[in-house]
Amino acid sequence: MKRALLTSGVVGLVGLLAIQFVPTRRTNPATTREVRWNTSSTRALARRACFDCHSNETVWPWYSHVAPASWFVINHVNDGRRHLNFSEWDKPQRATFTDVEKNIASGDMPIWNYVMVHPTAKLAQTETAALIDGLRASLLLDPPIPRPRRP
Repeated sequence: MKRALLTSGVVGLVGLLAIQFVPTRRTNPATTREVRWNTSSTRALARRACFDCHSNETVWPWYSHVAPASWFVINHVNDGRRHLNFSEWDKPQRATFTDVEKNIASGDMPIWNYVMVHPTAKLAQTETAALIDGLRASLLLDPPIPRPRRP
């Protein structure tokens, strides 16, 4: 029994070490055009709560370099950027303001596991309202290019 536990422990450790060599891509592409913010405070709130997943200015924490957590983080950032990317405002965006407002107002964004390890991303109710109002004003000033609909 002890030998089986030791063997499975060694195999598990070797497996964890081996997956560190699986190539991953953490990127921060150049900003092509950032949204025109209505105020610097709206940008500051969006930066604090949204930019790590919805811009090309991601701050990659230490655990984003350790598999298997790196796979989850990289996938999440890439998915967030695909839906809404404040750094590529000259490209079509999947998310509409209605989507963004609903996700922020419901507390679905920022996501719970992100807030758990980035507590400063958790917004107070007044900050959430200010972010929604600021995003509304910003997107009225500078609407996103809609993603073409597929026939």
